[in-house]
Amino acid sequence: MSFRPAGFRSAVVRYAVVLVFALSSSVVLAQEAKAPAPATTAAAPAAEQAAKPAEATAAVKPGDATAGQGKAAACGACHGMDGNSTDPQYPKLAGQSEAYIAHQLTNFKSGKRQNPIMLGMATPLSEQDMHDIGAYFASKRSLPGVADQALVERGEQLYRQGDTSKGVPACMACHSIDGRGNPGAMYPQLTSQHAQYIEATLKAWHDGTVWGTDAHSQIMPGIATKLDAKDIAAVASYVEGLHAAEGAGASAAK
Repeated sequence: MSFRPAGFRSAVVRYAVVLVFALSSSVVLAQEAKAPAPATTAAAPAAEQAAKPAEATAAVKPGDATAGQGKAAACGACHGMDGNSTDPQYPKLAGQSEAYIAHQLTNFKSGKRQNPIMLGMATPLSEQDMHDIGAYFASKRSLPGVADQALVERGEQLYRQGDTSKGVPACMACHSIDGRGNPGAMYPQLTSQHAQYIEATLKAWHDGTVWGTDAHSQIMPGIATKLDAKDIAAVASYVEGLHAAEGAGASAAK
């Protein structure tokens, strides 16, 4: 015989129902609380994918010559405000291609091309700054120089024909007949460049200096080693006098 009150059973039943309901609700709420986590995890890659177009949008734009003029102000001390340096130990930058200037500034900044002065100048520049500076100098015209007539014959031979006996290709094959270079292939302009700068650069390559690890950087050291001092002086002088006559497509070494 039971001594529990008559309403005890019904109370137990109600309590059990409430407990089951509470437990069920807790399970549902717990599942709902966990549900966003996978969604967030799944959304993470999607967010990363969405960020990629933004990165692409932030990619370097073609150089702006107007913006580059201000950024190139410090360059003028050595290279001339219009890219025509008056000191022959510093190269003329006027008319040089944007891509080539930006590439060399990148090499200076990374240390692939060694020059303490240029390392300091290039280090604070962003890639966009480099392209803007390149665009500014590319918009200028290099002033013509004068070749030593005693060196023109040999210099012209090397520039236009090369020397098969030494395995030296014609300079114009890459730098064009008038020395304007090939911007698309990133071969630099040589026309009217200071003979002193060209000679010093060729001698450095001849002695083992290399400006980088890319394919372009390997070309000239290999050629320069095949040139003797007289050849270097001759082609350097010829390049300084190389320029297209105004209004004509031909080039002359004067």
